[in-house]
Amino acid sequence: MSEKTEIKQLGADVLRQWACAVDDFSSVEFHELIDTLLDVMRQSNGVGIAAPQIGVSLQVVVIASRPTARYPLAPEMAPVVMVNPRHEVLDATLIKDWEGCLSVPGIRALVPRHRTVKVAYQDKEGQDCQIVLHDFPARVFQHEFDHLQGLIYLDRVQDNRDIVAESEFFKRIAA
Repeated sequence: MSEKTEIKQLGADVLRQWACAVDDFSSVEFHELIDTLLDVMRQSNGVGIAAPQIGVSLQVVVIASRPTARYPLAPEMAPVVMVNPRHEVLDATLIKDWEGCLSVPGIRALVPRHRTVKVAYQDKEGQDCQIVLHDFPARVFQHEFDHLQGLIYLDRVQDNRDIVAESEFFKRIAA
């Protein structure tokens, strides 16, 4: 299934919709969705992905911080599948840092995000879980959570001059 799964691009209606809560944790389609999200994220060198990005308007995200070609300085973190997530800000400090998105290729932007969040979610079996995320993993979660609310990272940019071509971004981090 994931070999042919396309990542929806900016302008696709599904990226601007509120995602629906998952209430059936036992369906084959739900578990295939999770497998597809993991596969597409890995194949795309992403550090996170949300179901709307592959055209499924359900509240499912995967957070998987790790160093990649797109995020060479990312810390290592095993993939976490989060279903029906919600979060609480634990550190209201807003930090601006660079983000990109598989649904908005070729562009990076400085985006303000909270430094620390506590996330409550269900795992793929429907069990209640919590995790506290700091810094880059917290940023990844907030980015993916936005997808569930019909937002993309460019909606959070404070100044249009903070948006750059990805080629320019890589020049800046190499300097």
